[in-house]
Amino acid sequence: MKVLILEDEALSARRASQLLTEYDPTIEVQQVLDSIDEAAIWLNQNPEPDLMLLDIHLSDGLCFGLFERVTVKSPVIFTTAYDQYALQAFKINSIDYLLKPLDKAELKGALDKYHSLKHDRKSISTLDIENLRLTIQSLTKKYKTRFLVRFGDTIHFKNIEEVAYFYADDKVVFMVTNEGKKYLMDSNLESLEEQLDPALFFRINRKVIARIEAIQKVKSLLSSRLQVFLKPLFNQDLFVSKYKSHDFKNWLDN
Repeated sequence: MKVLILEDEALSARRASQLLTEYDPTIEVQQVLDSIDEAAIWLNQNPEPDLMLLDIHLSDGLCFGLFERVTVKSPVIFTTAYDQYALQAFKINSIDYLLKPLDKAELKGALDKYHSLKHDRKSISTLDIENLRLTIQSLTKKYKTRFLVRFGDTIHFKNIEEVAYFYADDKVVFMVTNEGKKYLMDSNLESLEEQLDPALFFRINRKVIARIEAIQKVKSLLSSRLQVFLKPLFNQDLFVSKYKSHDFKNWLDN
């Protein structure tokens, strides 16, 4: 089996090569490359490898640029330095996604999976790169950690941990803190939704975006809608539509 390694950290590349050899001494590491540019040139000039071991972060950017420049038909095992929780989101449509530094048992499992699927090339070579790109971007995106707010004629800042929820009253948006204080915002809810970490905040409806810690109680209604009770108390009945209730429950259970 011929393997191409794309890795910009020399120590990680050596470990990958060593573990591959320990798994199967007949494995041939064709080349170790550290950039998208090198990989694109190499793949255009050489027969495709049996397998690629590909680091998500290369010296000249995220690996997705490679798939935009060349057609990758080889099955891929991705490696990443993200933590184990984030790693679960990478399980899309490739052989596997392994946490760095590489673990011998985990790499063995990925290689065993490759061998079990190698007769069905279609199932392991059709990579959902766009979904993977969006997933990585969402995990690497820097979300807001504090906001400027107005109170009278003064400007304050509030750390994200102090925020309970945001709500819109007509075209005016307010922040409500954990202590129940209300501040005028200069953003609309659509803009805020893009700036907030979706693991922490959920757009309940067109009027409210709430932080997970602000959810005091959720009541299931006969209409399949959900009624949400916030803390501090929100002065209107708050419902999640039937359409969004499944996503909302998944978010609560994340």
